[in-house]
Amino acid sequence: MVNTGRFARWASPVALAVAITAVTACSAAPERPGGTAPGQGTTPGRAGGALTPGPLAGSAPAQVSGAPRTLVTDLAVPWAIAFLPGGDALVTERDSAKVVRVTPKGQVTDVGVIDGVSPSGEGGLLGVAVSPSFATDHYVFVYFSADGDNRVVRYRYDGGLSDPVPLVTGIPRGSIHNGGRLAFGPDGYLYASTGETGERGLSQDRNSLAGKILRMTVDGKPAPGNPFGSLVWSYGHRNVQGLAWDSSGHMYATEFGQNTYDEVNLIEKGHNYGWPDVEGMGGGADGKYTDPLLTWSTDEASPSGLAYADGSLWAAALRGQRLWRIPLSADGKAGRPEALYTGEYGRLRAVTTAPDGTLWVGTSNKDGRGSPRRGDDRILVVPTGKSAG
Repeated sequence: MVNTGRFARWASPVALAVAITAVTACSAAPERPGGTAPGQGTTPGRAGGALTPGPLAGSAPAQVSGAPRTLVTDLAVPWAIAFLPGGDALVTERDSAKVVRVTPKGQVTDVGVIDGVSPSGEGGLLGVAVSPSFATDHYVFVYFSADGDNRVVRYRYDGGLSDPVPLVTGIPRGSIHNGGRLAFGPDGYLYASTGETGERGLSQDRNSLAGKILRMTVDGKPAPGNPFGSLVWSYGHRNVQGLAWDSSGHMYATEFGQNTYDEVNLIEKGHNYGWPDVEGMGGGADGKYTDPLLTWSTDEASPSGLAYADGSLWAAALRGQRLWRIPLSADGKAGRPEALYTGEYGRLRAVTTAPDGTLWVGTSNKDGRGSPRRGDDRILVVPTGKSAG
C-alpha cells in the first residue's frame, strides 16, 4: 500500500562496510518498480546521503526473547493496531474499511465498518488511536480516505462505534502518499501523519495539511504550543507512516524516501525535514533542514509502523520485508540497527507495543504489492527482552 519516503537504510550486519544501494522510483504502480543502478547517488538536483549509525556505547546486542508466534490469521491488510484498557486491541483493515477487536488470546470480533471510506491506491481505512482517557470518554479516533480528502474522525466506542464527529477534514488525498498514522503523545495530544500525495510542493507549504505531522486536541483544534498557530507540528515530510515516543519523551517518525533513502527522524517542534529539496542527509549544514537520525536504502526498508519497547525503536518494513530494531540512547541518538525475520513473513506494516511489553506486528501481503501466503494477512506477537522479564 505505501511505498515512498525518505531514508537510506542501513546495511545488514554482514555488510556493514558495503556502500548504501540506491533503488527504485515511486509511482502509483507497484511499490518502487524497477530500480536504478547500484551505487548511484540521490535523485538528481537534490543534496543527500546515507547515515549509518555505529554501535551505542554500552548497548547490548539486538535480541528478542523468542520466536514470533501467529496470533490472528486471515485479515485483509491490517493497517494499524491500538490497545484498549484491559489488553484487547482495535485493528483497522485498509481495504474492507472494517475495524476488528482482537484479544491477547487471538479471538477476533467485528466492531463495524467505517462509513465514508473510499479505498483505492494507498488510501482507505488507515490509522486508529484510543484516547488516554478512554475509561471516562470512550473516544476512539480513525484516519481514513474519503472520496475527496483524508480525514480524522472521532467515535465513541462501547462494543460498537457510534457518534462520529469529523475533527479534521480537507487533508489532501491521492492515489499515493496519504500518511495516515494516528498516535497520542505523552503530552496527551493526538498526532496525525500526512503525506504529500505526490504533489511535492505541498510539503513545504505550511498552509497545507499535506506532508506534515499534525498535533491536535481531542476536539480537533490546534494543540496549545503548536509552532505556527495551526495544526502543523513539523513539515517537509514526504510520507510519514510511523510515530513513536521513547521513555524520555523524544518523538520519532519513519518516512518513505523516493529513489534512494528512507529515514528515521527525531521530530522536533516546528522543524523542516527537507522534502522535496533533500532526500536523506545533506540539509542540516545551514540549519534550514533537519537531517534524519539514520537512513536506509529503499530496498531494505520502505518503513511504515513504528513502536518503542525495551530501549529500542522497532520499524516495520514493507519492501524490506523485515522488522528493524534500532537501539536508542537516553538523549535520543540512534545506534546500529539490526534486521530481524528478513523475508520470513513478507511485508510488515503495523507494529505496536502491547501492554505486556510484547510487540504486535501486522503483515501487509494482501495490499496489491505483496505475495500472500496461506493465512495472510496475520498479526504476529514478538517477545522482547522486557516482555520476557
